[in-house]
Amino acid sequence: MDNNENIQFDCSRGCTVTRGADDELNCTYRRGCCKLEDYNWLQGVTQRQYADYFEVRFKNTRKGFYINASGQSVKMGDLVIVEAQSGHDLGIVTLEGPLVGRQMRCKGIDPETTEFRKIYRKAKPLDVEKWQEAIAREQETMIRARQIAVELGLDMKIGDVEFQGDGTKAIFYYIADGRVDFRQLIKVFAEEFRIRIEMKQIGARQEAGLIGGLGVCGRELCCANYITNFKSITTAAARCQDLSLNPQKLAGQCGKLKCCLNYEVATYLDAQSRIPKVSEPLDFQDGLAYLVKTDILRGIMYFSYEKGSLANVYPLDAAEVREIIKMNRNGQRPESLRTEPEPEIPEFVTAVGDDSITRFDTPKKQKRRGGKGQQKQAQDRKKAADKPKGEARRRRQNVRKGNE
Repeated sequence: MDNNENIQFDCSRGCTVTRGADDELNCTYRRGCCKLEDYNWLQGVTQRQYADYFEVRFKNTRKGFYINASGQSVKMGDLVIVEAQSGHDLGIVTLEGPLVGRQMRCKGIDPETTEFRKIYRKAKPLDVEKWQEAIAREQETMIRARQIAVELGLDMKIGDVEFQGDGTKAIFYYIADGRVDFRQLIKVFAEEFRIRIEMKQIGARQEAGLIGGLGVCGRELCCANYITNFKSITTAAARCQDLSLNPQKLAGQCGKLKCCLNYEVATYLDAQSRIPKVSEPLDFQDGLAYLVKTDILRGIMYFSYEKGSLANVYPLDAAEVREIIKMNRNGQRPESLRTEPEPEIPEFVTAVGDDSITRFDTPKKQKRRGGKGQQKQAQDRKKAADKPKGEARRRRQNVRKGNE
């Protein structure tokens, strides 16, 4: 049997599970798997203050900071048994050293005042076996949980199920638009699955991150690739970028506004700060000029003498528009918009240029081949050239006959 058939990749937890020849499970940390992988750029740097603090990863986006109380030497990539609210859980150490302190500060955790849960010990083969048995129940439990929610008539959807490492507790992630009274649901779940139940509500973006997929850009969804903290997105982000407020183009696969709308908002806001606000038309000697459109990133504003018309549009630099507004406030009017020089726009020049990709190939010699059409054209040209000669010959013959 091929060894590749015994390898299983658990991307939701970032590990690889293999079964050896003695039917023993081996679980190893798979670095770079999915979006929760951390690059320890302070690797090799020791700091006693955070020597016993570790970041432990569980399923999906759930992580936590734990303190090593086992007395064992724990390092990144180890499977450890950690303290849970009830019982114990199994996770993978993904970060160690002083970078853990930086992660704590980013999340607003103070090591001096926070009470951390403990790392009991490293996981044993029996713990891994029990953990994998609990994981194998997740898919079947989720399908049955969805059926129970439909039978109870609850307006909710079970998105995912995560079992605790000891198999005594499960977290049910659900999606709902409004408030859901699931007290009866928890009772039914407890009787059906014989475990402790915890319900956690997630949004549509978190659900899309769990499912994954490809966006309209052709790349993997950002929520499934690297985004862990979702920020609120409004239509103001689209307005400041002069995007068309088309729901079909602005909405992602989750049905909400795309997360990438926030990527360039800061750049556009910075560029808009250098563009003057035009609340009324510019006053020139030959008429009023109305603002038609604005190129925010290039800092160019387009004006027209006809309100709302794009027929005759004249570009002006944002700094020049600001000067014209000051002149109008002082009662001065420039001569005409038509006499204003066009702003210099930098031309885009590629590194390759306009050369052909076949410029290094040896040109082939073309063979002259005359077809029937080309031969007929050559005969016609020859007849046309011989026609004046024939007429001159006939005239000379007629002159000779007249003289005789």
